[in-house]
Amino acid sequence: MDKVENANEKIIPLTEAEQIIQLKNENKLLQLKLAEIFEKYSLLIYKRFGRSTEAFEGENQLLLFTEDIANTETPEEQLEDDTKTETIPSYTRKKQGRKPLDDKLPRKKIILDIPEDDKKCACGTDLVRIGEEVSERLQVIPMQIYVERIIRPKYACKKCEGSGDEDKCAVRIADAPITLIPGSIATPGLLAFIMINKYADHLPYYRQEKRFEREGIRISRQNMSNWQQNIYYAIEPLLKLLKAHLRTGTVLRMDETPVQVMKEEGKKDTQLSYMWLARGGPQDKPVLIYEYQRSRASEHIHSFLEGFSGFLQTDGYPGYVSALKTHPHIIHVGCFAHVRREFFDAGKADTKKSKSAEEALKHIQQLYRIENELRLKKLSDEDFLIERKLLCEPALEKFKAWLLKRELNVPSSLLLGKAIRYALNQWNNCIAYLQSAELTPDNNKSENAIRPFVLGRKNWLFSGSPEGAKSSCAMYSLIETAKANNLNPETYLKILFEQAPFAKNKQDWEALLPWNFPKT
Repeated sequence: MDKVENANEKIIPLTEAEQIIQLKNENKLLQLKLAEIFEKYSLLIYKRFGRSTEAFEGENQLLLFTEDIANTETPEEQLEDDTKTETIPSYTRKKQGRKPLDDKLPRKKIILDIPEDDKKCACGTDLVRIGEEVSERLQVIPMQIYVERIIRPKYACKKCEGSGDEDKCAVRIADAPITLIPGSIATPGLLAFIMINKYADHLPYYRQEKRFEREGIRISRQNMSNWQQNIYYAIEPLLKLLKAHLRTGTVLRMDETPVQVMKEEGKKDTQLSYMWLARGGPQDKPVLIYEYQRSRASEHIHSFLEGFSGFLQTDGYPGYVSALKTHPHIIHVGCFAHVRREFFDAGKADTKKSKSAEEALKHIQQLYRIENELRLKKLSDEDFLIERKLLCEPALEKFKAWLLKRELNVPSSLLLGKAIRYALNQWNNCIAYLQSAELTPDNNKSENAIRPFVLGRKNWLFSGSPEGAKSSCAMYSLIETAKANNLNPETYLKILFEQAPFAKNKQDWEALLPWNFPKT
């Protein structure tokens, strides 16, 4: 009956005024849709052809994306270290000079003297050396490759042929050297060299293969890949210690990035997996762990958080929020760098909104200025927290008031509206950095740590298998942890590969942790 009645209902035509209102509303929706499309187009054009930097071009902009806010330099300080200031009555200018070569580098003297005949004056007097001019050039010797020929002499008794000393072998010979990869031609130095080339300098194995060929050496990419897997299996106890050490600090930072892995069971080769990064440990003994997982699911976060208590700083990915529901003793900290990025993109996508985006960037800039100035004071943690809170809270209140006001006027579908709502949704997490002196306004320490992996991925493109992805993460963990502890990563790997075969227990492996090595 209802359907019949509805079908029989008469359609009442709209009045002219109602039609005008309807058309105006439709026009507004179309204008909004057009603005959204234009923003997306403008942002894509900027990211494709514009500068990749996110530097804010406002006055006195701080460097927001340095690894350590305390070490942030002004643009003038970023010039060559040997720049000298020369004062002239009318103005001050920068006097440029070449950087001196490191004093630690070995020197080879080359004396260019005048002929002996020229050392005598026309009057008959011998010339006297009154000084010298010294200049330095940098010379490079191509990598030196040689073969270690290990000779083990054999001994036997000619008289009794060993029957007179039955407790020992008839033929005596020194034990073969213990190596990380038994039966391989690879020495610790070669293995360290290859791993650093790939995971620190982003040189894939096929390129290294070609480079070895130029030196007359045949090492296939498959051999190098197999050596990598053998290293991974040999140092697994050390990797477990590093991951356990991750939770001994009060701050844990995490991030994740896609990676393509071949031969995954139940997945196509074109489907993406994820590489997870966690940076933690005490400030003087930092550790970075890279871990391959098949997906971005929040369940993979738990293995990093088990046994940890303190602060977890991340971006706004909801997976972290979901994971922390079962870890109430961990405080979630957000990242103002991601908030800033949203406003930066909004400003670049729509020039009409650039002033509003610039205003937001100035508010965030003020937080970094306060952070930088306080870090330079070298205050105690307690004094730093008190002073930072005193200075930042008014700036944060002003910023939030601005966000709430602009939220009412900007459609949520536009990039500026999305940036405003992202900032408000992340607000409580973002301001949680005020609770710890170790925390900074952003998660850039983990983002900077993930950058080497991203750069490498552009060169080697994918991992050939899940086991290959795991061993790659192991190499990144060792190299980046060594760098974070101010070690030369190649030297560290070489010593590690030399000593790992002799490690028999937990104490032996602990001695091989990066912070137990002398700084190089």
